[in-house]
Amino acid sequence: MVLPELPIGETVESGVYWLNDNFGFLMDIFSEFIDMLISGFKDILLFLPPVVFIFIVTVFVYLVSRRDLKLAAGAAIGFLLIENMDLWKLSMETIALVLSSGLVALLIGIPTGILAAKNETVFHVVKPALDFMQTMPSFVYLIPAVIFFGLGNVPGLVATIVFAMPPAIRLTNLGIRQVPVELSEVANAFGTTSLQKLFKVELPVALPTIMAGVNQCIMLSLSMVVIAAMIGARGLGYQVLVGIQRVNIGQGFEAGLAIVIIAILLDRLTQNMTPKK
Repeated sequence: MVLPELPIGETVESGVYWLNDNFGFLMDIFSEFIDMLISGFKDILLFLPPVVFIFIVTVFVYLVSRRDLKLAAGAAIGFLLIENMDLWKLSMETIALVLSSGLVALLIGIPTGILAAKNETVFHVVKPALDFMQTMPSFVYLIPAVIFFGLGNVPGLVATIVFAMPPAIRLTNLGIRQVPVELSEVANAFGTTSLQKLFKVELPVALPTIMAGVNQCIMLSLSMVVIAAMIGARGLGYQVLVGIQRVNIGQGFEAGLAIVIIAILLDRLTQNMTPKK
């Protein structure tokens, strides 16, 4: 070997443990907040009986999808099938994890994308970080999450947030940058402030692109929530993991089918909520 081996792995490991030792109290506060968020969504989703919940969701899908009767009927049939397979509670836990991780990822990702579009320095700092986040294998995120937060839903959700955030940042940045220069010039000519131009001109024009980022963020959240079952995250992902461990084809297939139903519904909903260009 020409060059001596660089202690990259040992350095990263030491840095992770240093953060845990010196900022563990902040991790505990964040963990409590995330746990409350997950529990809140889960309690809301499990509050109503399945039949009532399915009826409300069907009506909601019908209205949001611009009265798409096929999509509404598909949502009703899909959730009835989930209830029939006795996977209702696990499915609601999975949806709660997806909603929690997606919400936090978007609350961080969209403002970061706006800032990156407005400031070239921030963009050049964020871009390589996003490249790193998107090319790093998803399983690697589980290791520091376990060190910081132990086992359970919280570390799974934290790993999911990090994994799902990049598309929201990238597409928000892209949408703001693609706003026609003429519109910005007209806004400036009318004497608008930076915030007025952002909320009344740039965000409305960039909304279709931003919503594409929202869609990708939610889809990645769902895929990572399943992987996070390896570190104790509950829901359908845990059911799939148990099916693999026991070589139970039927159990794994039913849980996988429920995940597919939820994924298709969330994908179609976010697509229909996107304004047409």
